[in-house]
Amino acid sequence: MSVDHFKQKLLLVSNQLTESQLKELIFLCGFIGKARQEKISQGYELFEVLIERKKIQPDNTLFLSDLLTKVGRTDLSDKLSHLTTGNFGSTGGPNDPSDAEGVKITLAAEVIADHLGLSWRKLARKLGLSEVKIKNIERRGLQMDLEEMAMEVVREWRSAQRGEAKVEHLLVALKACEMNLTAEKVEERLRGASKQ
Repeated sequence: MSVDHFKQKLLLVSNQLTESQLKELIFLCGFIGKARQEKISQGYELFEVLIERKKIQPDNTLFLSDLLTKVGRTDLSDKLSHLTTGNFGSTGGPNDPSDAEGVKITLAAEVIADHLGLSWRKLARKLGLSEVKIKNIERRGLQMDLEEMAMEVVREWRSAQRGEAKVEHLLVALKACEMNLTAEKVEERLRGASKQ
């Protein structure tokens, strides 16, 4: 994604922030000097600072997504992920899975979200997510239901794997967690999608 396109997407997010949410976001960015903080009156001005500090980039919005979640705007966090990726969890970079693989992972994630329930931590560990990432999902999960948390597990895994993310890895992890029925449902969904 070009920098201009990225900035347009950030502007959309900026326009939906309330004044108090912007103040909370600025407060969470303690690395920005007080004088600079006082000059920020719009979300896009804060985002400009984050770009300068390399906290966010067209192919990496995790820092901002986390901030938005902390101020109770998981809707904007999700929107930012989808806006900057074009589809579920893909960053469009040269190391990302092919579009076809990305579609398969998205379909698999939807099925997993429907069936995973309280076992999301078990799957997260099998997928190799660190305890820190699992705790972050748990913390953000206070504003999410179990389905969203399952989607977050897959999103974090895919982000970490980059070009190596394959739907087969999800299936192996599900089976290793003894979630064979969910794995079968994912395979069913993929077969159904390939016939369309």
